[in-house]
Amino acid sequence: MSIKPNRGPSAYIKAIANDNSLPIEQAALDLWQKDLQNPLRWSIRPLLQFIFAILLHLTWLFKRLPLPQFSAHTTLQRLICWFCTHFVSKEANLLILRHYATESNILNFLAANGGADSATPVQLYPKCIADMQHASFVQHDQELFRLFAELGRHQKPAMPLSNAGLNWQHWQPLDMAQFQLQEKRTQKLDFETSHALFMCLFCLLLTREEYRDAINGFNLDQSIAIRIGHLVGDNTLTEMAYNKYPHYLVGPWNLGQRFLMHGFFTEHLYAYLQQRYSTEKTDV
Repeated sequence: MSIKPNRGPSAYIKAIANDNSLPIEQAALDLWQKDLQNPLRWSIRPLLQFIFAILLHLTWLFKRLPLPQFSAHTTLQRLICWFCTHFVSKEANLLILRHYATESNILNFLAANGGADSATPVQLYPKCIADMQHASFVQHDQELFRLFAELGRHQKPAMPLSNAGLNWQHWQPLDMAQFQLQEKRTQKLDFETSHALFMCLFCLLLTREEYRDAINGFNLDQSIAIRIGHLVGDNTLTEMAYNKYPHYLVGPWNLGQRFLMHGFFTEHLYAYLQQRYSTEKTDV
């Protein structure tokens, strides 16, 4: 039996590098491929996820006790930005900035085409880590809930809208050159390890209702896919949503995977809509 040296990506990683069955932009795929090959992801992440999952449930229990509720949004966001600046890898930071833009575009597409004239578009498009001091993760969640409240009850259109009939007035195609990041030698942590380190901090520095709403907001992915699927006449979009059934509230169990799959959902749906946007602009 011969031992082969470990050189480059595995056969599976090479296979998914060429799999575009689900729509995804090449820039996002390249970032994720590099993040997957971060050695810390396969060494310290499993241990940290195990430890912090236990700590998260203890923090969740503490916040559910009948005690006065407290939150510290500004402190939370400053700690996140500081940590991202010094310890989170460039690829993971770019994926975070992309997530703001992909979800904002998806929500703005719904605001423009969902039939509610009073729906206010989302303005969260940070271009660097410092921008997240203002375009905070808390605001990111609250803007989702606000828009859904403004859209109101969904009415399936009698006929799907044609490409020419879709309203793209708030759509902002992603340009990776607009993201401004200065890479430091200490920035080594992959996306999932970074999230594991932040889970407890979010739970502690938000009120119990804010945190419960935030971790259940992922389940609106299915509702978003259904609504957009009705608008464009494609019922397969719900297959992109891992997080489902928003009326069933969940706790912090399996949070890391649910968070990651929410990120994939927004990347897939954004790429799908961006293809339609590009086609519509080309036809014009």
